[in-house]
Amino acid sequence: MKADPEAQRRLLDLQAIDTALAQLAHRRRTLPEHAELEALARELSAIQDEQVRAQVVIDDLDRDIARLEKDIDQVRTRKEKDQARLDAGRGPARELEALQHELASLNRRQTELEDAELELMEQREQAQATLDEVAQRLTAARQRREEVERRRDEVLAQLAKDEEFRAAGRAPLVAELPADLVALYDRIRESSGGIGAALLRAGRCEGCRLELSGADRARVRAADPDEVVRCDECRRILVRTAESGL
Repeated sequence: MKADPEAQRRLLDLQAIDTALAQLAHRRRTLPEHAELEALARELSAIQDEQVRAQVVIDDLDRDIARLEKDIDQVRTRKEKDQARLDAGRGPARELEALQHELASLNRRQTELEDAELELMEQREQAQATLDEVAQRLTAARQRREEVERRRDEVLAQLAKDEEFRAAGRAPLVAELPADLVALYDRIRESSGGIGAALLRAGRCEGCRLELSGADRARVRAADPDEVVRCDECRRILVRTAESGL
């Protein structure tokens, strides 16, 4: 393939733009904020699981407390009825004595139930404190996530501006170069790690960083200025300038 020497030299400008675009894309993919957000997502998930477990404990305690309150109410109702019958003083002495024994038994039962309810209420207070602490950690983690997302979005917005600026400079440059030369450059760039054209500097290919052998240097030296030459090692387009050392 042949191309004007100046067009070949301008491939280096195109390569510089493409290298910058590749670096921007790499930075976009490897932003530290991405890793931070992944870690925060795991942390949030774990805290939310804790929150669910803490809420389940409270719900269980609330059900047990409600059951005890119902039992206490039933005992109180029974006591009120027995006390009313006892206060009326009607009926055989044996029945009145039995009522007194039942009232004593109901009083003991009420005390037992109220003691059990008090213990459960203390447990619930502790469980609520645990739930509140988990909620605070969840809020703090969400705030950290919002801050990291804000930083990430700011960086991504700046990267997008930089990419737009580079892409805007690439389009007119490509339009000025021979289509077949650009097509060759693009094919090589896609198959060679993003580098399609490299400067030949002091007899060394800047693409693979290897020095040309004597035979290769002679081959390149003998090529016409408009001949598109390629490195025998990496197959990238070699751009010859006054720095090439030929």
